[in-house]
Amino acid sequence: MDAFQSWVSEHKLSSIGALWATGIGASLVAFSRSKAPMKPSLRLIHARMHAQALTLAVLSGAAVYHYYENRDIEPKPVPNIPSSNATHMVEWDLHNPF
Repeated sequence: MDAFQSWVSEHKLSSIGALWATGIGASLVAFSRSKAPMKPSLRLIHARMHAQALTLAVLSGAAVYHYYENRDIEPKPVPNIPSSNATHMVEWDLHNPF
C-alpha cells in the first residue's frame, strides 16, 4: 500500500487523468447497457459529466488528505509586531507571504 501511495503522490496528474478516463469508460459502458435508448452524443455528454464529478470528488479528497498530512508540520513563527503600526504589518505580509 505504501508503494501505491508513493507512486500516486509522485504522479498526481497521471493518476487523476487515468481516473477521469476510467470514469468516462465506466459511464459509457453503463449507459450502453441501459434499457432506454440514447443517442451516442447524449451518452458521451453524460459520461463526461459523471467523469467530472468523479474527478472533483477525488481532487477534494486529495485536498483534504494534503491538508491533514501537512497539519503536523510546525507552523511558522509570528513576529512580534506592534499592533498600532498597521501599515508595517501589511508591508511585512506583502514581503513575507509564507
